Amino acid sequence: MNSRGRTQTHAALVWRRLRRSKTAVAGLVIVGVYLFLALCGPWLAPYDPYFQDLNISYLRPCMAHWLGCDEFGRDILSRLLYGARVSLVIQFWAVMISLAVGTFLGSASGYFGGKVDEIVMRLMDVMMAFPGILLALAIVAILGPSLTNLIVAIGINSVPGFSRVARGAVISVKKNDYVTAARAIGENDLSILFRYVLPNAISPIIVQTTMRMATVLLTAAGLGFLGLGVQPPSPEWGTMLSAARVYLRSAPHVAIIPGVTIMIVVLGFNFFGDGLQDALNPRLKE
Repeated sequence: MNSRGRTQTHAALVWRRLRRSKTAVAGLVIVGVYLFLALCGPWLAPYDPYFQDLNISYLRPCMAHWLGCDEFGRDILSRLLYGARVSLVIQFWAVMISLAVGTFLGSASGYFGGKVDEIVMRLMDVMMAFPGILLALAIVAILGPSLTNLIVAIGINSVPGFSRVARGAVISVKKNDYVTAARAIGENDLSILFRYVLPNAISPIIVQTTMRMATVLLTAAGLGFLGLGVQPPSPEWGTMLSAARVYLRSAPHVAIIPGVTIMIVVLGFNFFGDGLQDALNPRLKE
């Protein structure tokens, strides 16, 4: 069987394992709906998310405004749909930054070992000594609050997790016979790392990517809640929650709706990530 056939067979096997888990399927549905709304939100939103009408401030959910209006009379549903795209942009680019940097550092550390491993891992230990959101908070405070700086801060904050996962996976794979054979026939280290080691160590990195999407969303919302994320009037979910917290008693729906939205999406990514981890676990191979 050629490599394409093996890939298709493995993908089919992973899908069969994944769909056995109800929570994983539920997570996949939530993530799929979230991605659809984030990509198509501007076309689905019934109103301009920035349009203000103080006559309907704090309006409760009704037929005209399904999720009600905020303190400025802005439609909450429209702001959530536009905010989904903002959150997805933050998640995608922050995870891509941490995936690229963390996988490179972790792979080099695990494959070459010795001084390279010591230097990289001690650097990761220093970064992990700070609580995750505190490190991101410090970076944003230094660079200033903006979408780009938020992405950079969260991306840097996520590097140690990817680095450690990649290192462990590479150390496990590099002991296999096909790596020894490639080295024996004279292939250089970079070729071995990218052609043989990384492709066979990709499963835990994929799972880490999925799980990190949830963490990035929470971190971005947390920084937005503290006023160091995406700045108003941009409809970012954490910023919406921050502005609404003072109206929790008089207009609870203004705060509850974005909070529940964040919770559901985070649970979706976590459910899907857990299911994917079980499906890709080689110990479950049939």
